[in-house]
Amino acid sequence: MLAGIDDWEHLWGVPNTSAAVIRADGTVVETRGDQDHEFALASVTKLLTAYAVLVALEEEALALSDAAGPEGATVEHLLAHTAGYGFDSGSAAVTRPGARRIYSNQGIEVLARHLTQVTGIDFGTYLTEAVLTPLGMTATSLPGSPAAGGRSTAADLAKFAAELLNPRLIDRQTLDEAVRVHFPGLSGILPGLGRFDPLDWGLGFERNFARPGHWAGTRISQHAFGHFGAGGTFLWADPDHGLACVCLSDQDFGDWSKQAWPPLTDAVIDGPG
Repeated sequence: MLAGIDDWEHLWGVPNTSAAVIRADGTVVETRGDQDHEFALASVTKLLTAYAVLVALEEEALALSDAAGPEGATVEHLLAHTAGYGFDSGSAAVTRPGARRIYSNQGIEVLARHLTQVTGIDFGTYLTEAVLTPLGMTATSLPGSPAAGGRSTAADLAKFAAELLNPRLIDRQTLDEAVRVHFPGLSGILPGLGRFDPLDWGLGFERNFARPGHWAGTRISQHAFGHFGAGGTFLWADPDHGLACVCLSDQDFGDWSKQAWPPLTDAVIDGPG
């Protein structure tokens, strides 16, 4: 399944790669690379941040309908990249909430600050107590932005991937709601890959899988969800196939990723039979 990674250093100069394939029962069925090597997660961090917010929703610390962000926006808008903010941290709102899907680091950072405000708990502490510690993710940290500043290992993220396939920290219904497409029908640009019409997103989870030109190939199911990061990282979970895959590298996303990741995912889907 992961054999193609063995050639990445030779073909594309990727210095370090760690990957793991996980089944729904939590079994790690195959690995490549040092599972304890720490990587910058880039935007894969957003999955951890979103999950902490889902815990907060179940704890009734906040609600999807709560006002947050620019005027007229809610927690739901922020999670689904429809609050109207531009991409970069510190960006102002460039459109009204719900009008467009604009992938936004700013929106996720505003959401994390909102959670801190309503709970009185620093977001990094909340993430640790709500998600990382219960899952035994002792090698994962958030030294930077809740949108793109996390650090972790393949071994730790394999635990999180198992949670996405078989949730224990939150109810299945909550996760199902999170991976449902919110504000459907909105087009937008997936950074590094181009325009998708529609550009589908759940509550922090990308939902554009199994479409032509997608970074995860064509054999993955359309019900898959996950995220990739500009630092050369990705995590997806496919409930139809009962599989998840974590791949972390030290090579920024680029042409090599567009060539390497689709066949890798296809091989993972095909591999277990």
